[in-house]
Amino acid sequence: MLTFKREYIYLDYNATTPVLPEVGETFRVYAEEVFYNPSSAHALGKLAKEALDSAREKVASLIQAKKDEIIFTSSGTESNHLAILGYLRSYELKTGKKGHLIVSSFEHPSILNLAVKLMEWGYSIDFLRVSPEGYVEVEDLKRKIRKDTALVSVMLANNEIGTIQPIPELAKLCKEYGVVFHTDASQAVGKIPVSVVELSCDMLTISGHKLYAPKGIGALFVREGLELQPIFYGGGQERGLRPGTEPVALCMALAKACEIAERDLPAEMERLTFLREKLYQGLKSAYPKLYRFGLEDRTLPNTLTVSFVGVSAQDIFQAIPQVCASTGAACHDRKGSITLSALKVAEDVAIGTIRFSLGRYTTLEDIERTIELFKGYFSKHN
Repeated sequence: MLTFKREYIYLDYNATTPVLPEVGETFRVYAEEVFYNPSSAHALGKLAKEALDSAREKVASLIQAKKDEIIFTSSGTESNHLAILGYLRSYELKTGKKGHLIVSSFEHPSILNLAVKLMEWGYSIDFLRVSPEGYVEVEDLKRKIRKDTALVSVMLANNEIGTIQPIPELAKLCKEYGVVFHTDASQAVGKIPVSVVELSCDMLTISGHKLYAPKGIGALFVREGLELQPIFYGGGQERGLRPGTEPVALCMALAKACEIAERDLPAEMERLTFLREKLYQGLKSAYPKLYRFGLEDRTLPNTLTVSFVGVSAQDIFQAIPQVCASTGAACHDRKGSITLSALKVAEDVAIGTIRFSLGRYTTLEDIERTIELFKGYFSKHN
């Protein structure tokens, strides 16, 4: 690919992904040729409306949802805000009370920072602990759920260490208490099978740029019958929940990315798991004190987060700038790691932590070259 200069090895796919050629071409067609407003009553407007319906159907298919349960948004952040603010406002209108919210302590900043703001607005918030391995515990939710709990939000897969959370068990517990459950699946959709039926969630967030669609498009699954209040006000688009002229080209691009993900998922999971384990073994041989986050079989196939305990990750990257990986989630790299703070890791572990996230254009040659670069670094600095 022209965008990936040969001297660099891009291993930061959890931060963002390139737009696939087929996805880019789909975007071009609907941006340049089928550019019409889907709310227009004329024949060309109806053509755009048909495309929008088709896009909704393809996104729904990837997560085993119904077409009308998909709301298009601009991003994962907006989807998270619509889910949490939209439902809490709906709950307050029905009950006359501010509902209790529970989130995990290592959610994406779009949820954690929102939770802090909600506390300032008078809402009661509880944070679920995370085990040293990087997993939310069902028993902790059981302890914290209350009669006035309105909503629980726990991410499906952590963005920094890739750990896959026990969402079906958490959602089942919420159902027993009559509590609505939302999961931010931004890092999981397109990397592992995601089914809203199997997860039993009421709402689920999708982010386009995490699965080879352009930035600027996301989606929120809202289970049929669940009532939300909009967080923007304007026209009646997206069932009145997301006003603004629908970006048909972006919606179609996301749909194409979902279609490709659904088609290629089993093979990509197998390929990326193989490359991930090869990378781990190679890095372990280069630095025997290497610490690995998460359990191998409960982590995203593309994600390997490790710590070169006692060694500065920043120093490593200064010495081998060819490897483009992350010392923290790219969304908030310069503000420290939310996940490492939640895990309460020792300082010598935290400073040495690197997240390698692989993707469609990662090759065996990339992995072998990365291992050699790290071996070269540690042969000089040990």
